[in-house]
Amino acid sequence: MKRRVTIVGGGSSGWIAAAYLQKALNNGIKPEVEITLIESPDIPRISVGEATIPSMRHLLHVIGVNEAEFMKATDATFKQSIKYTNWLHKDNSFYHHPFSRARKQPLDFSAQEWLESDQSIPFMETCSEQPIICEMGLSPLGFGRNNMGAPLSYAYHMNAQKFADYLRDISVAQGVKHILANVIDIDMKDSQTITAVKTDTEQTIEADLFIDCTGFRAKLIEEKLNVSWEDHSQWLLCDRAITMHIPYEDYFPGMVRPYTTASALSNGWIWDIPMQSQRSIGYVHSSAFISEEDAEKEMRSYQGGNTSQLDSRTVYFKVGRRQQNWKGNCVAIGLSGGFIEPLESTGLYLSDLGVVALAEYFPYTDKDLKPMAFRYNRILSNRFYEILDFINMHYCLSKRTDTEFWKEVQKPERINPRLKAKLDFWKMRPPMMSDFDDQFFLDQKEQAFNFTCETFDARNPVDTAGLWNHESYECILYGMHFNSENYDALYGNNRQVVNIHPYILQRLQMARQQLPAHHIWLQKALGMKDYKTTIKPKGWVA
Repeated sequence: MKRRVTIVGGGSSGWIAAAYLQKALNNGIKPEVEITLIESPDIPRISVGEATIPSMRHLLHVIGVNEAEFMKATDATFKQSIKYTNWLHKDNSFYHHPFSRARKQPLDFSAQEWLESDQSIPFMETCSEQPIICEMGLSPLGFGRNNMGAPLSYAYHMNAQKFADYLRDISVAQGVKHILANVIDIDMKDSQTITAVKTDTEQTIEADLFIDCTGFRAKLIEEKLNVSWEDHSQWLLCDRAITMHIPYEDYFPGMVRPYTTASALSNGWIWDIPMQSQRSIGYVHSSAFISEEDAEKEMRSYQGGNTSQLDSRTVYFKVGRRQQNWKGNCVAIGLSGGFIEPLESTGLYLSDLGVVALAEYFPYTDKDLKPMAFRYNRILSNRFYEILDFINMHYCLSKRTDTEFWKEVQKPERINPRLKAKLDFWKMRPPMMSDFDDQFFLDQKEQAFNFTCETFDARNPVDTAGLWNHESYECILYGMHFNSENYDALYGNNRQVVNIHPYILQRLQMARQQLPAHHIWLQKALGMKDYKTTIKPKGWVA
């Protein structure tokens, strides 16, 4: 029997859900699923330049899009890394979190060897060619085949508004029903079962499963089903972003960086996302430490020059999640289900994860709803807290003391208990994959891992390393020189010169010969305009 799914809300999350589910569920194996999306013509989208992570490539592959067509339609560029500037100290130092890494065989002790060395070269440059490739401004792809060996991993920067429109057009062409209307009422069978939604165009849309993509408003999951919000702002203090688009017509810096830049400022950090026609910058900050007016001034100072003719916009957000992403026959995806601040580009990822998991746990009968929801909620809960740990770590490892904000984020009460347990253990040795089998270490009490939140599931969340494994942790830890003082005391000046694996040096040599500049690839492969170089942003660090 055909199942009916109604998505309430458009934007990136809604159209990701529509496009992916249409392809993943209607594959000719299971009964057909009929998908309807209701989008308000009156509610503006929260749309900024968006950076993604490599999982986005899986989503696009399932949907069946051509990469070049997608990049042309969404103003997209390649992203190979995140460059962190001024996070450890306010001294123009930086490190990269790249997507590719080499592993020594049969045992990889790269982190331990670096800690015992003179650390004269940044850690990730000893085990990945990608930081230097990024600093050279090279594309991850060449023109045709190359002999570099393993391909460089990458994701995308793109215009989120254009991305939503692109997925809308694909979805509708593939059979998704699109209704432009406002939902004004919701019919219920009982306290956990929605039967239909009613619109201001006098339509009643019935379905077996409803997906709430209405953003922080959470019109279905909160307003109707009363699923509470768990606040986690005690671990992450930023709650607001001032954003601005910088067009290349007047402000082309002479290159398109093949990475996202995250530069720490006085009371937060600024993203710098390059697209084909413009850059998107946004100052993520804490309203408790800086006014909106001063934050805008600091953002404009980062760009430098005269930006008075460029409009800015303020985006407000909250850090937390639903106690249940799935209750009854309603699933919250996107901001309605939870949000962790923009660092590490997890905004669209949580929508991506929610949709992919829903396809895997799709309830083809009503009796499947409860067991599928239980597994789905567990997976989404685990992944949320995994992300929370990882983002929390970026702040608490800082040694900046130039503002009250940076002093505050380093306080013990701002480090969540499970992360603290990890950091305490990793002072003895670098992270290993087996550390993620569970999060219980000697002398750590079980309640230390409790996030003190009410939940549908009494079990503590587990970091399964589903998104970031021990290698990603090593990247941030040793980019921030975690535990270096202990090795300084142990080895003093009697340290070996840092070693770079020959494989890395070979790959860099081939990259110089075979990979074009990122903007050159975009111009020749996608037709990006050849802009005249004007001025580089004042806040860029080379």
